Amino acid sequence: MAAAVELITAPWNLGLRPPAPGHEPGTWRAPQALRSAGLEARLRPARVVELDRPPYDVEAQPATRIRNGVTIREHTLRLGEAVREALAASRFPVVLGGDCSILLGCLLGARSEGRCGLVHLDGHSDFRHPGNSDVGLSSLGSVAGMDLALATGRGEPLLTEWPAVGRPLVADEDVVQIGDRESEEVPPVVRFTAQEIERIGIAELGEKVVAHWEGRGLERVWLHVDLDVLDERVLPAVDSPGRPGLDFAQLGGLVSTLVGTGRVIGLDVAIYDPELDPHGVYAAPIVECLALGLS
Repeated sequence: MAAAVELITAPWNLGLRPPAPGHEPGTWRAPQALRSAGLEARLRPARVVELDRPPYDVEAQPATRIRNGVTIREHTLRLGEAVREALAASRFPVVLGGDCSILLGCLLGARSEGRCGLVHLDGHSDFRHPGNSDVGLSSLGSVAGMDLALATGRGEPLLTEWPAVGRPLVADEDVVQIGDRESEEVPPVVRFTAQEIERIGIAELGEKVVAHWEGRGLERVWLHVDLDVLDERVLPAVDSPGRPGLDFAQLGGLVSTLVGTGRVIGLDVAIYDPELDPHGVYAAPIVECLALGLS
């Protein structure tokens, strides 16, 4: 990459349901686990910004049916400012989460310098919203299953209306979703399902994504990497593992291809849960994959 890396840690678990009564999700531990496994040494960032761990609220918050919605908005604004500052300094922000709710802050910061597309690498569409489900009616909605819907302007104004940007954070036409293996909520965006990727391969996938950017005239793109896009046989330590999915070499190769175009301005990494990896088996291959993708 031409730009120096800025590492931003966002130790969040706000967008996930409690895995058991009285127990918080463990994704907030991921930034430190990946740094301890050598990510910082491999990327050699010009700067490291450590954001605070926000409090996790099991109960509903006032005036929202989104779990931790008020807290997510507050910390999205903080993360957005950190990403904005990194880009303004001509650095390449790498945001370590945390759960997928970090995507909103990343896009908010990216939009500070104008239009920005999105590649949403995720084993799920994350497109649940009031128009296609009972989000917030019988239970609290969880942003980790709603982040793409919210980013494209669907859902409560609390998490779709943003200062200086309004809504949406990204237009439907500027989104490419890669890796959905379930297709429960089909978003109106360009999609390459896990099954289609098995058929066409990573090289052709990369070509198709770049061709879409060129057709849309997209010069700036944010890359969201939810690690559950990996097959559960290579990475089970995520909130919702499944198959089929990519292996580490395929993910690293795809990230390398996309970043190598010079159009990707930053990326975030989400959903690895060190509590589901008590022996630390998976942190090192995640680090190797990201280092390959960004080298």
